[in-house]
Amino acid sequence: MKLTRWAGLLATGLLLEMASARAEGPNKYQVTGQVVEVTETSIILQKGEEKWELARKKTTKGSANLKVGDKITVYYHMVADEVTAKPAGKPGKSTKSDKNTATK
Repeated sequence: MKLTRWAGLLATGLLLEMASARAEGPNKYQVTGQVVEVTETSIILQKGEEKWELARKKTTKGSANLKVGDKITVYYHMVADEVTAKPAGKPGKSTKSDKNTATK
């Protein structure tokens, strides 16, 4: 009886651990560069030759006093806003666009 209870508790613990690992969310990233422009809704920074535009919310920590020219590091994550799907084509068959691309 006690062994069954311990086995049940162990199984429940493992399931909870697996569920929490899946619920962690997307990876987090960072980019460092010089501020080019700041608005209420975005931060644009220059990193080398690239310009990065990142969305900014009122709740974005540490972004209240940003000025053009400041060197900053932005911590961000990627979130999908909308997904549009098209059915996959049949394997081994090319589409019209594939044929047009191949002849150019």
